[in-house]
Amino acid sequence: MNARPAAWVLFLAALFGCLQLANVTGRDTPDSRNYLSYALSLGGADKEEAAGRTIAYVCASRGETASRNHSVDVRRFRAPNPGPEIRDECRGYYDWSVGRRLEAGQTSGWTAPFMSERFMRIFEVRPGYPLLLVPFVTVLGVTWGLWAAGVVVAAAGSVLVFLVLRTVGVPVGLALTGQALYYLLPTGATAMRPMTEGTMMALTLAVLWGCALVLRGRAGAAGLVGVSLALLFTVKHSQALFLSVCLAGGLVVIGLYRRRAGRPVGAAVKTLLKVTVGAAIGIMLLTRLLPYPSESDSLQDLLTDHFNRPDRERERAWWEFLHLELNFWMEWLRRQLAEPLFLALLVAGGWGALRRWPAFGVLLAAAGATGVLSIAAHPDIGIDRLMVMVWLVPVVGVPLLLAEFYRPRRPYPFPSLTQGLRPRTPAPQTPEGLKIAQPRPTLSARPAFEDEAVQADGRGSGGGSPQGRDG
Repeated sequence: MNARPAAWVLFLAALFGCLQLANVTGRDTPDSRNYLSYALSLGGADKEEAAGRTIAYVCASRGETASRNHSVDVRRFRAPNPGPEIRDECRGYYDWSVGRRLEAGQTSGWTAPFMSERFMRIFEVRPGYPLLLVPFVTVLGVTWGLWAAGVVVAAAGSVLVFLVLRTVGVPVGLALTGQALYYLLPTGATAMRPMTEGTMMALTLAVLWGCALVLRGRAGAAGLVGVSLALLFTVKHSQALFLSVCLAGGLVVIGLYRRRAGRPVGAAVKTLLKVTVGAAIGIMLLTRLLPYPSESDSLQDLLTDHFNRPDRERERAWWEFLHLELNFWMEWLRRQLAEPLFLALLVAGGWGALRRWPAFGVLLAAAGATGVLSIAAHPDIGIDRLMVMVWLVPVVGVPLLLAEFYRPRRPYPFPSLTQGLRPRTPAPQTPEGLKIAQPRPTLSARPAFEDEAVQADGRGSGGGSPQGRDG
């Protein structure tokens, strides 16, 4: 990447960061308190200090949010501001509940005891994001540290979108369009929240970038795929497992399609399949060997309001889960049909990726499918951030669709000053009955990246292509 595109990438990232100054607080969710207290404990704070600083941040954010909402409430904006009262009530409640658990001896682990030990164990096995927060909250404090970490995470994800699109041969302008889409669509807002989703998206894009590089013939980029999956395991092991399995399934589909078409599978596809299958097996073994929460724990957490109610019997729990699953997807589809922008962008992005480079389009769809698996494993209609991975399909795929209609502008020669003074050359006389042979129209050339990828993937594999219209 030369200086000029890099300057544009940095300009868009800086512009996005400046816009986020409008909302320094108010982005946290109930889970943010767990990650923040985890980070503060890793930074050297004891349980009481970590809990106190986390409570102060969460309650100040809630009070400020209440003040903002009150200022635009057409019925109550004339009344006194409820923000300070809500902040004080919040601090009183958490000081009492957390203090009670600390006095009862709930001091194990790294997170402050906002909930039961069984629930907090879910967050104890996710050290990746708290480790990322440590330098930010240590240097800048809690409020500005979380904000700065969000800007960096969002910028990293957008830069990876640019790199992915450039790797698959998209012009600089359309690659910058993909970066802008990452900021404008829900991916940007989600990446700014003090949660794991922003880091998960960035690492997922790093995996896709590595896959694209391997398909372009750079076998060493398989290491990028493996390292990114390992880091993703530390952030959220279920997402790492979903991504490994989905990518492996997509690579199997690519291999079967090529064999059916009488073409070799290709060394790149085989390499990526080994990496993703190995990662999936390794993740499943680690989650069994280490004391990680099981699928049964996740199911009980969903159905018992975070273990605040008695556990369901195993058979009853699965029947309730399936009933909730069916209701969720029916309601989700009803809402999407009422406002079908997401579905339209999803179809456009998927079509653009599959049309431009079918092999990569399959892998992009596989990465997006992890969002569907995440929300299917936790069908809560109020937690739309679990499905944010699906938005990567339009973020990357729409620029690929636009690239199909992109034609580089031909240079338009500026006429010389004497051009209008020169006598016109008379048109040649054509003998009757003869026709002047017209030059054959040139077909629109395939993008250079496709030819390069064909050669790269075919090197040593009989010419198998990961790209092309029949890829």
